[in-house]
Amino acid sequence: MPNTARQGLITYDAKDPDTSFPPIEQLRPPEGAPNVLIVLIDEAGFGSASAFGGPCQTPTAEKLAADGLKFNRFHSTALCSPSRQALLTGRNHHSAGMGGITEIATGAPG
Repeated sequence: MPNTARQGLITYDAKDPDTSFPPIEQLRPPEGAPNVLIVLIDEAGFGSASAFGGPCQTPTAEKLAADGLKFNRFHSTALCSPSRQALLTGRNHHSAGMGGITEIATGAPG
């Protein structure tokens, strides 16, 4: 997925009337792309679930993990929204345009 260049005026108040963004184009996977299931649980570390050796019994997660691949190394941050972006895009959260939590809306990129 190529990076897109920032278009237009960068404002620092999301309510600024001069702030406008082009419509978000929907992305589709290429033909024949594999099915992927991502399970993301906020406020829980890798050591929580039994699928990764933790004390919380998660038999369904263990069954899913036994039949697939387990990835446990991605760019993690101290905040939930940027961590999700890093996991879902495979990029640093700033590169994915998510430098902070989504509740703090500004016109600044990232």
